[in-house]
Amino acid sequence: MSARDRDPDGRPRNRRPRDAFGRPLPHGAEGVERIPDDYAPSAEEALSEARRLLGEERPFHAHEVLEGRWKNCPEAERELWQGLAQICVGLTHLQRGNPRGAATLFTRGADRISVYGMPYERIARMAHGLDEVEAGEAIARVRELL
Repeated sequence: MSARDRDPDGRPRNRRPRDAFGRPLPHGAEGVERIPDDYAPSAEEALSEARRLLGEERPFHAHEVLEGRWKNCPEAERELWQGLAQICVGLTHLQRGNPRGAATLFTRGADRISVYGMPYERIARMAHGLDEVEAGEAIARVRELL
């Protein structure tokens, strides 16, 4: 077994390149640009960048942006950002042809964000049927409400 990539503090990091759907590629392969592990956007930056990435049909990368906010936000916002990130991972599963996995993540994400009021209540309600929609359409629906 090979050693995991680690940051200077010893935390695991995955430096493998990824394709446009976020799937890991072999070391040395050319992938798409990644979101840096230390990315710490403001709420406005996270939402704006996530919308942009969803517009490019890159929900895995939108998830990484939202995860960056989740890791650096005030405690009271953690469930919101984690839930939004989970919905984007659900979109990634849908792109990869895994509607069952997508449905699980849509439910988890919706459960987390529904208590934050509008527009998150609306996103949560919509998320409960996204696994039955074509991936591009599901991504567009989330982007529109985000």
